[in-house]
Amino acid sequence: MRRGRRIAVDVGDARIGVASCDPDGILATPVETVPGRDVPAALRRLAAIVEEYQPIEVVVGLPRSLNGTEGPAAAKARTFARSVAKVIAPVPVRLVDERMTTVTATRGLRASGVKAKKGRSVVDQAAAVIILQSALETERASGKPPGEGVEVVI
Repeated sequence: MRRGRRIAVDVGDARIGVASCDPDGILATPVETVPGRDVPAALRRLAAIVEEYQPIEVVVGLPRSLNGTEGPAAAKARTFARSVAKVIAPVPVRLVDERMTTVTATRGLRASGVKAKKGRSVVDQAAAVIILQSALETERASGKPPGEGVEVVI
């Protein structure tokens, strides 16, 4: 397992959830929810978070359908990941499978008593935590970085 903090991003139309982990890659925690409608502003905020946290990589959730195919949401996540990679280079960006993370996050928050309306911004952060925790567990089990790397095209 590589040592170093990581940042995870859950890309949505309206909001972008952000999470980070400790330098030992043991525990993922929520950071904030970034407004997602203004993409240039969102990229600037993510760059500032990367500057502050100094991660070894950023993982972006790749929404696939249950059968593993990719639709419009995955295409949007890939495009966003490429944009993030340009802005934060040389910090690497990786795409990781995020199937069911928002559903899992919503259920978990509901079970802990968070109301749906009040919890919208928290759901995105919780989904980012689940994405990051999954990526950490994958790396711990395989010994390799999770998901697929995003190439920076300048």
